[in-house]
Amino acid sequence: MPEPVENKTANALAEAEAAEEQAQLPLRRDRRRGDDSDAWTGTMPIISSNQAEQRPSAPSSSWAEAAAAADAPARLQPAKPSKDPVLKPPAPEAAPAVPAQPTRSTRSASKAAALADAPLPDFISSPGLFVREQKPRPVGGFRGALYNLTGGGLNLGPSARQREEDELARRISRQLQGSYNTAVLSLKGGIGKTSTTVGVGLTLAEFRGDPPCAIDANPDSGDLVERALGEGIYQQQSPRTITDLLRKIESVDSLTALARYMHHAGRLHLIAGEQDPEVSDSLTAEEYLRIRKLISAYYSVALIDCGTGVTHNAMSGILQSADNLIIAAGYAVSGAKRARSTLHWLASHGYEDLARNAVVVITDKDEVSTRVDKDAIEEHLSGICRQLIAVPHDRGVADGDLVTLDVLRPETRRAYREIAAAIVDGYV
Repeated sequence: MPEPVENKTANALAEAEAAEEQAQLPLRRDRRRGDDSDAWTGTMPIISSNQAEQRPSAPSSSWAEAAAAADAPARLQPAKPSKDPVLKPPAPEAAPAVPAQPTRSTRSASKAAALADAPLPDFISSPGLFVREQKPRPVGGFRGALYNLTGGGLNLGPSARQREEDELARRISRQLQGSYNTAVLSLKGGIGKTSTTVGVGLTLAEFRGDPPCAIDANPDSGDLVERALGEGIYQQQSPRTITDLLRKIESVDSLTALARYMHHAGRLHLIAGEQDPEVSDSLTAEEYLRIRKLISAYYSVALIDCGTGVTHNAMSGILQSADNLIIAAGYAVSGAKRARSTLHWLASHGYEDLARNAVVVITDKDEVSTRVDKDAIEEHLSGICRQLIAVPHDRGVADGDLVTLDVLRPETRRAYREIAAAIVDGYV
């Protein structure tokens, strides 16, 4: 039976397609060699399970169709990225954040919290919050004259000298916690021991808020009260002495009762020494300590005029209770040597601290010749004590009579202020 025409036509088309496919095989092998593929060997490529799932396969009827299927992944590979960097466009700048505006209630709460945390000003003890600070008023000199001439309109402030004086006054007037006493002593008489006690006592009374006390513990009929009051006034008053106070000490229980046995030179309160030579040397260390205990209950500062020498009966009690010492000396060679001997004796008898912290006062009471090297004496003594202060020659001191601050030279008064400040420095 002859073959139908449709079948002949289909077979002819299939043979033509197979011939065309056979002609394309060399070109495909060349492309695969350029792509580093292994399909040019003529073997079937290995297809993973994922690729098999992603690419549906149709049944191939020939080797050519299998080769065409292997070429599909190569054709689908993306192009290799270029090695040239790609410039990214700059990111747009972010707009600044606008802070949220606090509401009225928020501002009120913040102010209330700040006021609660801030310390309250002390309007009672700090009146300066409402007053401008003013310069101190100058006293004396060109600055003081200019201030007075302009009615206070032009104030240059105090001079350097006035500032030093103000500092001395501040040191002297410092408030003390407790009672303190300073002993004034020397190994030689007539070199300004009693005059120093009176001058420093009057200076303390001038600057301190509480009155000081001065005690005459001189066993040789001391004249402390006479130098402070004057001999005539002392004789007119009831001349009660330290001996009278000791006899009635058990009945003295107030400042009023104590005042009956004291003398007063302004604000300086004094206890007179015994004038009877047979009795004056009888003051013992125990009796002095009883006096000292009584005085400490009413006075914050006391000066003790010890007389000449350091070996009399009351001296051990005086040194035992003293807070610091004033060693009286003079520019005469004998006076300087006695001052040095006093310090050495103290250091060698258990009072090394008192000797080291002592204030040596050189009073130019008797003018010496130019042969005496005053600078050498001062340099020598200043090296063995805490401070050395020189009192210049002054008739108000050298005459051996009444000592009052009003008649003393300004340099002498300043020296007494320096001594008073130095002993108060030793208390604090």
